[in-house]
Amino acid sequence: MKPEFSIYDQEVNQTISFVKVELERDAEILHKWHQEPHVSPFWNLNIPFEKYRTHLEGFLADTHQKLFLGLLDGVPISYWEAYWVKGDVVESCYDPQPEDQGIHLLIGEPDYLGKGYALPLLRAMVLFQFLHQGTDKIIAEPDIRNKKMIHIFEQCGFKKMKPIELPDKTGMLMFCERKQFERRWRDVFAAAESV
Repeated sequence: MKPEFSIYDQEVNQTISFVKVELERDAEILHKWHQEPHVSPFWNLNIPFEKYRTHLEGFLADTHQKLFLGLLDGVPISYWEAYWVKGDVVESCYDPQPEDQGIHLLIGEPDYLGKGYALPLLRAMVLFQFLHQGTDKIIAEPDIRNKKMIHIFEQCGFKKMKPIELPDKTGMLMFCERKQFERRWRDVFAAAESV
């Protein structure tokens, strides 16, 4: 699995990397993760494997998003959807710039829950998204009931904007601006680059 992006995180003392999802290789593990009790209430993909595989196939064919596995020292533990706001249902919820990006995520492996990995993983993904020079804002719209995830987004530098109604949930619209993000995490990234 060749990473699209990789960074050593000194807080967790591990390398975080993201690889593109591949249907044949990843469908089973992603289906398993979506059935986990901490995931299924917020993702609504508690469906049989064949239906899930068809869903994943459609998502992989959608050119306005990229799907990734998030790895810690080479071990897949999380799933990521990085998308362009333009062309997404959320674009009608605020006035987006042409190159705004959004993010969906889940930590799939139960053994990695509650160990402090969510923030470093999210921080690494946001840094990865900001490598696209035209992007000055990353958005998120976690389920308004998902207080833990909203808290992680806030720790990363996202600000709550407003609740929004989406086809499958009431989300909390959150913004992360490039300048604030870079200022907040300057020391972490400087340390990572010097390793």
